[in-house]
Amino acid sequence: MSNSALNLSSDSSITSMPASQVTEAAVGIIQRDNGMVLLGERPAGKPWEGYWEFPGGKVEPNETPAQALKRELQEELGITVTRFHSWITRTYEYEARYDQSGKLITPAKAVKLHFFIVVEWQGDPVGLEDQLLSWQNPEKLTVGPMLPANSPILTALSLASTYAISNLKEMGEVLFFERLKIALENGLMMIQVREPHLSKQDLMLFAEHVIALAKPFEAKVFINTDVQSAQQLNASGVHLSAERLMQLKIKPEGLLVGASCHNAAELAHAKMLALDYVTLSPVKSTLSHPDASPLGWDVFNQLIAGYSLPVFALGGMLREDLDTARTYGAHGIAMQRDVWGAL
Repeated sequence: MSNSALNLSSDSSITSMPASQVTEAAVGIIQRDNGMVLLGERPAGKPWEGYWEFPGGKVEPNETPAQALKRELQEELGITVTRFHSWITRTYEYEARYDQSGKLITPAKAVKLHFFIVVEWQGDPVGLEDQLLSWQNPEKLTVGPMLPANSPILTALSLASTYAISNLKEMGEVLFFERLKIALENGLMMIQVREPHLSKQDLMLFAEHVIALAKPFEAKVFINTDVQSAQQLNASGVHLSAERLMQLKIKPEGLLVGASCHNAAELAHAKMLALDYVTLSPVKSTLSHPDASPLGWDVFNQLIAGYSLPVFALGGMLREDLDTARTYGAHGIAMQRDVWGAL
């Protein structure tokens, strides 16, 4: 890979450099069904040698990022990509690097990275550029060091593709916890506690129970809107309402932070705050907001084209919508009803 996808010293989706000076690259997140991803170690003689990265490379003139992805992975790993979907797009600025004597090693540079999730390919990956390869759990790396800008990418990869929203009010406590246990046993890894009808005390008790059930499965639990409660409960994160999002000036520390978005302005604010993910809704008609006009998949795709954060499609989602959502650029789907099965 002639232009390292992630050998960057800053993490920003905005660059001060003119577009003509920004190098575009395609990056492949080659992912097995169990979530393990393929990393490669930069070989001796290349900038940042010994650092680990995702495979990919420069988009050549008259080539689309998708075409560059297929070509680079064939040249670099010897595999033929047969199924993939666009994921996120991020722009980073390199800072100039100097050796101890003050000699310039690498100049300042900006790279626009088009990330793709690769789920099917032909052949076994081989390091054709003398790079070592390793399948890794994004949350429990055993190789390193990683290139400097990997942190937000690894965090994004730790988010499951199915995001469940609690539905205690409709289901009742007994049925909800029965279905939650089944869902966790079947692989559910991401849950939002959202029960606005509960008092603060009852919500805390309910959330404690959810967190306790999720813990053995290492599933992430998010608390809706209330940052302080999420911190007190030692939850994985907080999910902000659109109203709370637009009031926020800085991202809360020590938590994964997501937000509800419904339009371009809210998406832009979440991006500016460098949140960890967003939901975008309503994609389809939904019982929760029957008067809201659905976006539809085409508008959904237009709103998140080139977006830098993982996006969950929300609103009328069914479990079978996951593949469709990914086709339109979503990280995954969020659901309040179908995820729990027929009531």
